[in-house]
Amino acid sequence: MYTLHIDDLNDGERDIRNEDWRSRRMVLGREKVGFSLHETTIYAGSTHEFWYANHIEAVYCVGGAGRLTNLETDEVHEITDGFLYLLDGHEKHRVEADEELRLVCVFNPPVTGKEVHDENGVYPLIVED
Repeated sequence: MYTLHIDDLNDGERDIRNEDWRSRRMVLGREKVGFSLHETTIYAGSTHEFWYANHIEAVYCVGGAGRLTNLETDEVHEITDGFLYLLDGHEKHRVEADEELRLVCVFNPPVTGKEVHDENGVYPLIVED
């Protein structure tokens, strides 16, 4: 059994942040359960373009407000508490935070925590032994 409290991750190797967002990685590839689980906070007023070419991502909003744009279809969705989106087709997308967004994200295959978004917003596929 694996347990933790989210606050135990603060300022450690699983607490990744910059001026626009913060991601606390609760479950990573090293746990060997087939997915990773993160709490991601996107700060108000910021805009981000992502393309998870190597991962499927499910995102569930537990607080805040913003917009999700599918950059392949230009379809726009309002993000609010209780909204979920699943990037099961590796869609390029934009997230705009009107208010601070608090998101729970699940990745498959799991991320390792070592990934960095490249110039296209893509995480490389890194597999741990």
